[in-house]
Amino acid sequence: MKRLRKFLRLSAGDRNFLIVTFFLLAAIRLGLVLIQFNQLLKLLTKISHSREPLPLPSTNQVSVGKIVWAVNKVTHYVPGAKCLARALTTQVLMRRYGHSGELRLGVAKAETGKLEAHAWIESQGLVIIGNIPDLSRYMPLPSLEGVKL
Repeated sequence: MKRLRKFLRLSAGDRNFLIVTFFLLAAIRLGLVLIQFNQLLKLLTKISHSREPLPLPSTNQVSVGKIVWAVNKVTHYVPGAKCLARALTTQVLMRRYGHSGELRLGVAKAETGKLEAHAWIESQGLVIIGNIPDLSRYMPLPSLEGVKL
């Protein structure tokens, strides 16, 4: 009940933004399971650059901070939403609202020898979402920007 009261205290615009972010994150999470990664990236690129309006505030009213806030809030309600789904959701929303952000994927070897991966979004040299204390141990893979899907 406490969470519901907090949600209802938000402005209508913020509630709407959280709902749209929730459905986008859930769809991306499902897409990661059901379709090939390159196909998902193609689809997300189309969504990111679509002229179809989202039921959200205008570009001027959606900051990068608000996008990160919304993704962080709704992550708790989407089962299995890990770094890649969060990063892709953030990237789609950033592009839709005129912000630049680059998807970064990195790999590291755990102490057990197991290969680990992490995803994050960078913009202007700053980590927007996906910053973790040991991010520097992940070796970034080449950028996917400009890659023909």
